[in-house]
Amino acid sequence: MIVVLDASAVIAYLHGEPGGTVVDEALLDSAISCSMHAINLYEVYYDFLRRTDATTALGFVRALRQTGLSVREDMDETLWLDAGRLKVAYGLSVADTFAIALARRLSGELMSADHHEFDPVAEAGECRIRFIR
Repeated sequence: MIVVLDASAVIAYLHGEPGGTVVDEALLDSAISCSMHAINLYEVYYDFLRRTDATTALGFVRALRQTGLSVREDMDETLWLDAGRLKVAYGLSVADTFAIALARRLSGELMSADHHEFDPVAEAGECRIRFIR
């Protein structure tokens, strides 16, 4: 099984917020391959940078990479065209569109805490979404 993590799921995991254990279980399960787009990892870094400092923020990113998370840097035309279509259709953030486009590319499930952004996407059947809370 392939799971694509968005920033909200990873931030919940790293901050010990509700739903973070769902992400932890996915990262520890050898039957699950967890991926994240680099743009979403940037969001995680930014979140920690504004709350702490550059050293701490980078430490969290490095710790996350040590979990076995695959960070994807896909930026080919097919992916960004799909992300652009999703942006127009749902008014999502650019980062969220790349999370969905990557989940679609990998035929995986998107894992998120963000119902506000992703409920309409899930209802439309754009990709499978598992909400962690």
